[in-house]
Amino acid sequence: MEEQEERSPVYTARGAIGGEDWAAVADAVNQRMAARRIGQQELADISGVSVSTVRQIQHGGKGRRVQNKTLTALARALDWPGDHLIRVLVGDQAPDVPAGATMREILAGIDRIEQQLADMSHRMAAVEELVTAQGAGR
Repeated sequence: MEEQEERSPVYTARGAIGGEDWAAVADAVNQRMAARRIGQQELADISGVSVSTVRQIQHGGKGRRVQNKTLTALARALDWPGDHLIRVLVGDQAPDVPAGATMREILAGIDRIEQQLADMSHRMAAVEELVTAQGAGR
């Protein structure tokens, strides 16, 4: 008998899968909506998700199942990576923001990335100049 490859649970409309934290999803969505100063109707319009589904998610996902594509649409409408709400649902820490990071730490990280990009851009320009000069000298 062959060993079956372990698969992650399929997200269907049949019911909750153990370990899902719909309260955390509701909290994340509600906080983001408040920070962005948008209501249910505006989020529904931006995401293409019905107002009743937005309301359901805001109240902890009680009732019918919400599919991954719905969570992805809401996450993108709230300016998060597409998998953000799915990660919140299953308890994974979002990879882009370390737990407990302050806004100052996040901005400092962005500044470091911008500086590295500027350095790389200068180096690429220098390489292009060298290649152009060598090509002209042939």
